[in-house]
Amino acid sequence: MSDFAFSSEGGSNSADLRRRLAALDAEALEPPDDTSRDLQRQLRSRVLEEAGTRIPRALPDDEREQRIRQLVDEIIELDDIRVSPTQRRSIIRQVVSDTVGYGPLDELMTDDRVSEIMCNGPDTIYVERSGRIERTDLAFGDEAHLRSVINRIARSAGRRIDESSPMVDARMADGSRMNAILPPLALNGPVLTIRRFPEVRLTPESLVAAGTYTMDLIGFVDACVRAKLNIVVSGGTSTGKTTALNVLSQFIDDRERIITIEDSAELSLRQPHVISLEARPPNTEGEGRVTIRELLVNALRMRPDRLIIGECRGGEALDMLQAMNTGHEGSMTTVHANSPRDALRRLETMVLMAGYDLPLRAIREQMSSIIHLILQLDRAPDGRRIVRSLAEVQHMEDDTILVQDLFVHDLDTGRPVRTGLRAGFQPLLDRAGVADPARPGGVDSKAVR
Repeated sequence: MSDFAFSSEGGSNSADLRRRLAALDAEALEPPDDTSRDLQRQLRSRVLEEAGTRIPRALPDDEREQRIRQLVDEIIELDDIRVSPTQRRSIIRQVVSDTVGYGPLDELMTDDRVSEIMCNGPDTIYVERSGRIERTDLAFGDEAHLRSVINRIARSAGRRIDESSPMVDARMADGSRMNAILPPLALNGPVLTIRRFPEVRLTPESLVAAGTYTMDLIGFVDACVRAKLNIVVSGGTSTGKTTALNVLSQFIDDRERIITIEDSAELSLRQPHVISLEARPPNTEGEGRVTIRELLVNALRMRPDRLIIGECRGGEALDMLQAMNTGHEGSMTTVHANSPRDALRRLETMVLMAGYDLPLRAIREQMSSIIHLILQLDRAPDGRRIVRSLAEVQHMEDDTILVQDLFVHDLDTGRPVRTGLRAGFQPLLDRAGVADPARPGGVDSKAVR
């Protein structure tokens, strides 16, 4: 089947389609009913089939759109199909969307409130809008229609997905991240998930206004980042870990050389001296794969002042800890975990995944001496992203790493507040000249820039 085409039930008989369309009121301006939608879908299917053989895929989008408009007019005139101007415009819009866009997802991709699009098969599309998951009334024509959109997105990202390689994770042209999985691995049909990121870069001030942070917390983490403390951002899925990493990176001095390493590039740093590295999956022959761990090892030879790893998922955790301990202070990463203690346990497990037979005590001692802070994120019941805690990683006691909360989420205000405990790394802030602004005698970290 052509990349443009998608099937419809029972195909499309030209005479029958013409007869049924003629029964519609060609001048009606009301939204189309179910019958009208069905007829438009059949006509759209015919146009897509013709487009697959008559319109080259390599054409620029604007020229292809013009050719599609001409093709729609040609089919309507040759088959003497009666459609109103409103129906014609609707058909053209849908066909253009199916061939150069994302089909029914186009309107969601332009909605700034939508942060996640989840297609659980062709007939079920959910979105996360303003922090809440809701089902839409949108749907693809059929499974082949959804597959054609998935294939188009994967090709545009230089990736491939088919029966022999039924999973793909890629970065889209607008910076969104897509993940798709096909049957037989997905029992509900093709599943497409798109994580969207705001075009407007979030600032610390905007997150304070949203209630996620407070100026007190912002001032504290500003001082910690500028003093080159090593920070881990922890949280569950869609809790804002990447956003937090972007915010933390804004406090890094413009004169520093920063290297970011990610599976799919999502970070957007404002500094002028930034090198972005992205892992690469294997090609169609199963070769050419480059892992985050390999990129991290190579990045150490690139004279970085800071290393920022989008997410630790495996053995690269050991190399990250080694880098933090060998002159690359101020590094940052994210992990999936539900609490600061869980984050440390997960890092411990990932270090063991590196394949070395290391004693657990040695791993924990290294983590307790290298990692300074864990920023724990969560989602409130109303969908808001919140800071659950900001915890300091302290020393070892017996075989346990001690952790103390410096900030915790306050249920009354819904914002993070200080616990009043003094950070053990306070001398590091003083030595860097960026003492905690809320500490008696401390200086405003922004005042010493």
